[in-house]
Formats: sequence, structure tokens, C-alpha cells
Amino acid sequence: MRPLEGIKVVDLSRLAPGPYASMLLADLGADVLLVEAPPGTVQGSAGSPGSKDAQERRRAYNPLSRNKRSITVNLKADAGRQIVHELAKNADVFLEGFRPGVTDRLGVGYDAISRVNPRIVYASLSGFGQTGPYSDMVGHDINYISVGGALAMIGREGQPLSIPQNVIADFAGGGLMTAFAITSALLARQN
Repeated sequence: MRPLEGIKVVDLSRLAPGPYASMLLADLGADVLLVEAPPGTVQGSAGSPGSKDAQERRRAYNPLSRNKRSITVNLKADAGRQIVHELAKNADVFLEGFRPGVTDRLGVGYDAISRVNPRIVYASLSGFGQTGPYSDMVGHDINYISVGGALAMIGREGQPLSIPQNVIADFAGGGLMTAFAITSALLARQN
């Protein structure tokens, strides 16, 4: 038996850190349900099903989707929000990676989800935190390592900065720490 068997995760995250965190949880045995936006939307991970571009994106995205099930839901529709609320009723963990306030506007923020499941571990993973001067800024890995000063330390002295070949902050920072925080919260809830 793997350590997180029996734990149910509803994952609304996109891009690298959130999907990486839920992949780690799935690797540990959690039942992760990835809630994807409809194909062809900006947030849809795979785009329109028949396009060559969609096939390329799907290949790139799939490694972070291992050991997960998925469902397509339109969060902007009442029926879609109702589906997510029903999923959250039986979940242990709810993971989202939107900027602060977005899930509230969509009707799936902490207050709404905790009303249907008071024991839920709700993890919000945003680039620059939930509060503070940068909280509403959109960012990706290169932004985080730049603001944090790590980018200046990569490369050789006297040479132009080197862009890392992997997503350091997304995986080692946000994703790994989110998985650790979720498992810690599950343990605290149990005790």
C-alpha cells in the first residue's frame, strides 16, 4: 500500500507547479482527478482535439498527468461549478493555481468549497502568494527565479545570463513545497 492511498484530490491547477504537486501526490497513491478546461479555451491544456498543435501540447503535458484521471469542466457555467462542488464533497484535497480572487469569482474558492466539505485541505498555489504587493501578478518559473535573485547566479562571471534548461522554481519550489504542505495538512487534519 502506498502512503496516500484512499486520499482523493480534485486538481484545478494548470501549467507546471500545480500539476507537478498533484503528480507527486498521485505517485504516493492519491486518487487525483484533474479538472481541465474545455478544449479550445485559453486554459484548456490540450487545445482543439484534432489539431497538430494540440497533439504536440498533449505530449508535452502528459508527463505531469501520470497516474491521474481527468474530466473536462467549464467552470464559467453553473453546471460546471455544480460538478466541481459535487467532486469536492468527497475529496480530501482541493488544489488550484489561479491568481488570488479568481476561484472566488468562479464560485470555487475556499469559502464555497469548504461549505460543501468542511474537512477539505484547500491548497492555493499562486506565483507570488495570496497577499502582498506582487500577489496579483502573473508569473512563471523565469519570473520567480529572477525576482528571487537565483537567475543572477546561473552562468559564468562576465558572460550573459544563462536561461536554465528546466523549470527550477516551478518544480523544486512551488510544486514540491505544495505537495509537502498538502501532506502536512492531511497529517495535521488526521491528528
